[in-house]
Amino acid sequence: MSIVTRILSFDLDDTLWPVAPVIEAAERELYEWLRERHPRAVAEHTIESMRALRTAVAARHPDRSHDLSFLRLRALALQLAEAGYEEGEAERAFEVFYAARNRVDCYADVHPALALLAARGPLYALSNGNADLGLCGLARYFSGHLSARSVGAAKPDPRIFAALAHRAGAHAAQIVHVGDDPYADVEGARRAGLQAVWINRHARPWPADLAPPEREIRGLDELC
Repeated sequence: MSIVTRILSFDLDDTLWPVAPVIEAAERELYEWLRERHPRAVAEHTIESMRALRTAVAARHPDRSHDLSFLRLRALALQLAEAGYEEGEAERAFEVFYAARNRVDCYADVHPALALLAARGPLYALSNGNADLGLCGLARYFSGHLSARSVGAAKPDPRIFAALAHRAGAHAAQIVHVGDDPYADVEGARRAGLQAVWINRHARPWPADLAPPEREIRGLDELC
C-alpha cells in the first residue's frame, strides 16, 4: 500500500508504551499513599474494589464515560467521603496517581522514530487515555494532542477524528492514524475517512469481524 499523507497521528497507550504496567504501578502508589495518609479510606478497600467503584461511577455517568480523569477523581471523592474525609482530598490523591500514571517506559523504537518523523512533518497525538505528553517526555515531537476528554468523544467516535482534522488544518484523507486497537484506532479512523496503520507489536490476530487493515507494522521504525 502506498501512503500519501500530510499528517501523522498516533495513539499513545499500547502504541508508544505498554500501558498495563504503568496503570498497575500508579494504582499501587495511590493505594499506599491512601493507606499512609487516609487509612480509613482503604480499610474496606483493595485495589480491585477501587477499580470496581470506578466501574460503578462510569455506569452512573454514561455521558462522561470518555473522561477517565473525571471517573477516577469522582470515585476517589466518593471513597474518601464514605470514610469520613473531605472530598477535597480526592484532588491530592488524584495528583499522586496522575504523576505515576505519566511515568511511562516507551518502547525502544519510539524516541528515534518520532524524532525522525517529526523532522519530516507535523505529528499529533490522539488518545482515549489521559496521559500528559509533557510529563511523559514526548511533547517536543508533537504539534498537538487531542484526548477523548478534551474533545468530548472517544475513539472510534468520528467526532474525535474530525476534531483532529480541524486542529491539524487538513482533510481527513491527508491524515494517517497509527494505533494498536483494531476497533478504536484502525476501524474508527477508516470510517472517519482517515488512512490507518495497525501497529501490531505482539503479533496478535486481526479480528475476524473487521476488514483486514491496509497496512500493518510491528514497530515505528517501519514508518520511517
